[in-house]
Amino acid sequence: MTVPIAVVFIAVFAIVAALLRDSGTGVYFQVSDQVAMVGIGVLLAAGVLWLTWPKVTADADGITVRNLLGRTRYPWSAIVSISFPDGAAWARLELPDDEYVPVMAIQSLDGARAVTAIRALRGLHRAAVGSPDAAGTTG
Repeated sequence: MTVPIAVVFIAVFAIVAALLRDSGTGVYFQVSDQVAMVGIGVLLAAGVLWLTWPKVTADADGITVRNLLGRTRYPWSAIVSISFPDGAAWARLELPDDEYVPVMAIQSLDGARAVTAIRALRGLHRAAVGSPDAAGTTG
């Protein structure tokens, strides 16, 4: 859904840029104004597409979380549990000392896909750590 929104941003701002020269307001727009208008559309489109950047990958050794500003790899032994608190927008990894890492790739809006993803991650965590309680009890 984000790609069509990005395309609409660019198209709308390109059309506005093309129509700027013929404005009946008495204001004279230059080519630089038109280029800037298209640039604004491109920046907004990039911002929308940036929201598709989060990703989570997991294997038998650990989990890699890529959120909006970076990627971090965690061994399963460093994770206390994987939770999805009530009312939260996305899942999170519970770490020791009451710290947590948001997993923006698994969002509550994803519904059944989010439930499936959480169950798969909990299964990998349980298999790696070997504890029946390792799957977490929330969410």
